[in-house]
Amino acid sequence: MPPLHVSFEFFPPKTPEMNDRLWRSVEKLAPLAPDFVSVTYGAGGSTRERTHQTVSRIVGETDLEVAAHLTCVAATRAEVDAVLRDYWAAGVKHIVALRGDPPGGIGEPYAPHPGGYANAAELTAGAREIAPFEISVGCYPEKHPDSPSVADDIDMLKRKVDAGATRAISQFFYDNEVFLRYRDRVRGAGIDIPIVPGVMPVTSFKGLTRMAGLCGATIPERLVRLFQSLDDDPGTRQLVAATVAAEQCLELAENGVEHFHFYTLNRDDLAYALCHMLGVRPKS
Repeated sequence: MPPLHVSFEFFPPKTPEMNDRLWRSVEKLAPLAPDFVSVTYGAGGSTRERTHQTVSRIVGETDLEVAAHLTCVAATRAEVDAVLRDYWAAGVKHIVALRGDPPGGIGEPYAPHPGGYANAAELTAGAREIAPFEISVGCYPEKHPDSPSVADDIDMLKRKVDAGATRAISQFFYDNEVFLRYRDRVRGAGIDIPIVPGVMPVTSFKGLTRMAGLCGATIPERLVRLFQSLDDDPGTRQLVAATVAAEQCLELAENGVEHFHFYTLNRDDLAYALCHMLGVRPKS
C-alpha cells in the first residue's frame, strides 16, 4: 500500500472552552504532517469572523497549510472577493469553495444572494480571477439534497472543475460501495481531479443520525445495530467507532484511495488513532 495522505477539518469555536479543545486538537494532529487542515464556515456565513480568526491563528502559529472554507450565502460578490483578497494577502493560498447552507440551515430553501455568487462553480471561477488559489470543492456520493439526480450533481461537479477546482472532498458516507460507484461515474464523466473521501468517525450516533438525515447520507443497518444503546457508554462507543472507521479506510485504501479527509469535530482522539492504524505517524 503506497503512503497515505490525510487532511483534517475543524470548525471555529464558540466559547473559550471550545477554543482550548480546538487548539489541543491542532497541536496533537499537526505532527502527522497533514496535506492541509480546513476551517468551516457556518450556515448563512454565521461564523464568518470566527472562521477568519481561527484561520489567521493557524497561519500565524503553525506551519500547517490552511484551507479556508468560503460560501456564497449572505454576501455580495464584492464582499466575497474582499475576503478572498484578504486571505491571499494573509498567506492563505487554499480555499474550499462551497455554495453553503441557507441562513436558516440545512433543509431550508436556498436562494442566491442578490448580487452574489449563485453557486460553487461561480465562486470557484471568481476566486480564480482574484488569485491562483488551490481550490477544493464538495462532492456528494449520494447526491446533494437539492440536486434532482446524481447525474445532475456530477454535471455540477464538472462545472466546478471547468471553473478551476483542483480537488473534490466528499460528504461523509458509511457504505464504501456507494463511494466507489460514485468515483467510477465521476471518472466516466471525464473528471480527473482527486476525489477525496470525507470520513466522519462516530462520536454520537444520535447526532450522526440527525446530520445524515439533513444531508441525505445513508446509515447502513449494521451501523445502527453496532451503535445501539452506546450513547451512554462513551468508552465502548469510542472503541467501536475507531474499529468501524479503520475498517472503512483500509478497504478504501485497498481500492486505490490515497488521501483521507477527516471531519474531526475538533476532537483529535479518533482522528489520531485512525491515522496511526493507517500508518500515518508523527514526522520526526
